Amino acid sequence: MNEKVKKERKWNWNDFAILIILVVLIVIMAIINPVFLTLNNIMNIARQVSIVAIAGIGMTYVLISAEIDLSVGSLVGLTGVIAAMAMKEGMPIAVACLLAIAVSVFCGFMNGVIHTYVKIPSFIVTMGMMNIARGAVLVLTNSYPVTGLPEEFKMLGRGYMLGIPIPVVLMFACYIIGYFVLKYMKFGRSIYAIGGNIEAARLSGISVSKNKVLIHTICGLTAGIAGVVLAARLFSGQPSAGNGMELDAIAAAVIGGTSTAGGKGRLWGTLLGALILGIITNGMNLMNISTNWQYIMQGAIIIVAVGLDRIKNND
Repeated sequence: MNEKVKKERKWNWNDFAILIILVVLIVIMAIINPVFLTLNNIMNIARQVSIVAIAGIGMTYVLISAEIDLSVGSLVGLTGVIAAMAMKEGMPIAVACLLAIAVSVFCGFMNGVIHTYVKIPSFIVTMGMMNIARGAVLVLTNSYPVTGLPEEFKMLGRGYMLGIPIPVVLMFACYIIGYFVLKYMKFGRSIYAIGGNIEAARLSGISVSKNKVLIHTICGLTAGIAGVVLAARLFSGQPSAGNGMELDAIAAAVIGGTSTAGGKGRLWGTLLGALILGIITNGMNLMNISTNWQYIMQGAIIIVAVGLDRIKNND
């Protein structure tokens, strides 16, 4: 009984710690540069965070199942380019967006099928898909941006709904659905079971193969949604869009308490993790720190977050 109480206290402290880090970051950034707390800058952070956070939903599912998906960033770029090209050819905005997202969903589905039924590690499969998707983007665009899109499409990335940026509204909608699935549905419980002990999950009657395919498919879905929102924000299909976003999504999830060893994770933590990354990036931009140094900082954050996760799991 005492051990159970101890674990609950430790869990509560971890929840409290990430909130402290977030508050401290906000205070530090506000002191360093008063521009940080201006409405315009806060809206900018919200839009930036929303895209990574949406992609982070699927990544959280994958990490909880003790797998990884390195293709997320490339699928974000591919989705945006396909949506932009379809709209430029006269396809209705909604149809073009759904078509592009469907391509990303299919890529996620193939990641799951190949990993599960061909028995290739998810790291290798998704790394291959990362290169395939990025190569497809460059072939489709010939390395040039796709422009000349309908003005209405811009609203999806830059518009407001009741004073709130539309990408933020979409982000919260995705998180509400994702949280409900993970917390209350049988599929969500199966994700935790597979990540915690795959053999025990199989023996308990869980269809591990089907669930793994669905997990990777959902990761493709959230990457696709993020890709459409990013393309709308950029108001173009950029060949370089989404580069490295898989690292942002992984970092957001791990910082938020998702274990790289599987079996543990929470979506609201991923949201806070994405917010922490967004605040750090925005603060460095306000301080005119080179993008090169930002890459170094991002890498260091990932290493520290994963290292702390491993130390915590070994305790």
